[in-house]
Amino acid sequence: MSTLLLSPLCFSTQEIAAVVELYASNPEYCRAAGEYDPDDVRPDQVESDLREEASTDGCEVLLARDEQNTVIGLISLLRQHPKDGHPWIGMLIVHGAMRRRGLGRQLAASIEDRFRAAGQHDLRLCVFESMPSSLAFWTALGWQQIRRGVTNEHGRPVIILQKTLT
Repeated sequence: MSTLLLSPLCFSTQEIAAVVELYASNPEYCRAAGEYDPDDVRPDQVESDLREEASTDGCEVLLARDEQNTVIGLISLLRQHPKDGHPWIGMLIVHGAMRRRGLGRQLAASIEDRFRAAGQHDLRLCVFESMPSSLAFWTALGWQQIRRGVTNEHGRPVIILQKTLT
């Protein structure tokens, strides 16, 4: 298994370009989220959205890089959700060309370890109902559905999952 490095997004032109490519390589996610046109992901919009997210109290936006320093994923973590007080994975996305190589599993395990080391007992996330492959991915990793809801931004139906970390 390759070594992956997680580091805070620094918003350099090169990093934003890599994130734009990352989103464009995942058209199913772009359509489900409703935030970006997968055929026209705009760098200025990506940067603005990520700067807003990174400025949220308790939020970390991280790039995942492989051993060659290539950006292979993007992760957003929230130490404490303002509505339920639980820590959340806001996003975990792997470059479309790198999928099905175990990188998502490796990143998920790394995130779980990070929260476990911080003394957290559980972790939450949501998947879009329109993306059954995402639901299958997370449930295969031991996550369990706790309820359904909608996203705040675009009102998209989601399934909320939780995993006990202890």
